Amino acid sequence: MTTLIARQARAAASAGVTIAAGGATAPVPPSIEGHHDEAMAVPAMLDALRRAEAAGAQAHVIACFDDPGLGAAREVVHGPVIGIAQAAMQVATMLASRFSIVTTLPRSVPIIEDMALRYGMGHALRRVRAVDLPVLSLEADPAHAQALLEREIMQARDHDGAEAVILGCAGMSDMCATLSAETGITVIDGVHAAVRLAEALAGGGYQTAKTGAYGWPRDKSHDLSPLAALRKPAE
Repeated sequence: MTTLIARQARAAASAGVTIAAGGATAPVPPSIEGHHDEAMAVPAMLDALRRAEAAGAQAHVIACFDDPGLGAAREVVHGPVIGIAQAAMQVATMLASRFSIVTTLPRSVPIIEDMALRYGMGHALRRVRAVDLPVLSLEADPAHAQALLEREIMQARDHDGAEAVILGCAGMSDMCATLSAETGITVIDGVHAAVRLAEALAGGGYQTAKTGAYGWPRDKSHDLSPLAALRKPAE
């Protein structure tokens, strides 16, 4: 799936832009399907982001539709960090007044709904639909996955009133063009959207603000422990 995502990211990038794609090196879940998997994946992802920026990366894309650790990621690097869910929703609202999202498992539905509210997109989101397939099934049987996605996209068009549909998993990215052609509706892939936005921000010389919420993590090695603070004599 990382290879698939890399291929789609390179297809989205402009000439002369280098895409370096990879996963975390520490033991992490093979896919992210819920809050636990997300939490387990984030520390290794942050290390990977630091190493990527040290090697010269100017912008970063988190290619998971849960946008795991997005705030933390923005704290640890200079360059823009783009989550594919936020990127896809922002692009969707510039192309359509209402959109739906088609994701993998039903357990992801409330997670994505909460993200839409957090990103200020709740007014435009008509519905989050699930094809009820584990993430890794997308590459195990892509033909079956595509048929299920096409059915849900048609439902979103015909019953949700969606004018655009977002694919709610990076593993669906290679199906985007075909699904759009087959259903006659604008289908948005978050990997493509995030790469284009990351490229634009980096090309504009923008970096993550470090004066507030995304400031560098504090070095706490010299802080007093709570116990030590309690024992400090009154002056």
